[in-house]
Amino acid sequence: MSSWKGKTRGGVLGYKIFVWTLKYLGLQFAYFLLSFVVIYFVAASGHAFHAIFNFYHQIMKYNRAKAFFSIYRNYFMFGQILLDKIAMLAGFQQKFTFDFEGEEHLRQMYDGGLLVSAHVGNWEIAGQLLNRLEKRINIILFDAEHQRIKGYLSDVMTTRNVNFIVIRDDFSHLIEIKQALANKEIVAMHGDRYLEGNKTVNLDFMGRQAAFPIGPVNMAAKFKVPVSFVFAVKETSSHYHFYATPLQRVAFSTNLKQREENFREVLKIYTGKFEEILRKYPFQWFNYYDFWKLPEIQPSDMKV
Repeated sequence: MSSWKGKTRGGVLGYKIFVWTLKYLGLQFAYFLLSFVVIYFVAASGHAFHAIFNFYHQIMKYNRAKAFFSIYRNYFMFGQILLDKIAMLAGFQQKFTFDFEGEEHLRQMYDGGLLVSAHVGNWEIAGQLLNRLEKRINIILFDAEHQRIKGYLSDVMTTRNVNFIVIRDDFSHLIEIKQALANKEIVAMHGDRYLEGNKTVNLDFMGRQAAFPIGPVNMAAKFKVPVSFVFAVKETSSHYHFYATPLQRVAFSTNLKQREENFREVLKIYTGKFEEILRKYPFQWFNYYDFWKLPEIQPSDMKV
């Protein structure tokens, strides 16, 4: 997955503009402006355009015309969800309604746990559910650019029940994660991307082999916490549907082969639910690189 470098387009200025628009012009006006802005991003997206086009044309089997127009729908949905995300963090939760499917599973995380999602929909909405559960959520961010965004969003957030943990080269983030779990809090992260050099396993996904990082399930095994696979998708302009799977306990074996097999079996549950969600909401996967390009080092060659 060499084409993904752990950075996402956008920055603090864009977030500031969004927050100002939400406060003074309203969410629907922001959506209206977005419909025009998206045209520029479709035209200027370059490599990302080809990656998402191939997803709709080759994986979803859309004809070329439908695949092309699906790119606009995808970008527009991405912009809407980004606006919704900022609106919720900035205290505009009353603008949205939610369905919570699987909430009972998360209520079983008495001593904390791990939520693993994907770049589908608006997974940060999980924080709204966890407010109901009276659990603090720690969201793991992968790119250094987001440290500036983290600082700005911390200023506008009205709820202090959400904390951001940024992945760092010195691995100091592991201390924060360990402390959060020791405090019986929730740690949330994505499971559909990895950085070059991360350990992965190859699994069937959407009819082709794709590499998935073992990091999330490895973390659940090492810290001995349950893991639930969660997805929050946008169903109307103001309504979201949250899905959570039954809790999984990941056994940490001292036998490397058995350990990898344990991880593989749990990740199959994740990819199964992920594929189900993606087929139901195909315009809400915000993946803009060749997801099915396998790493040069295969899982069988690696020590897990």
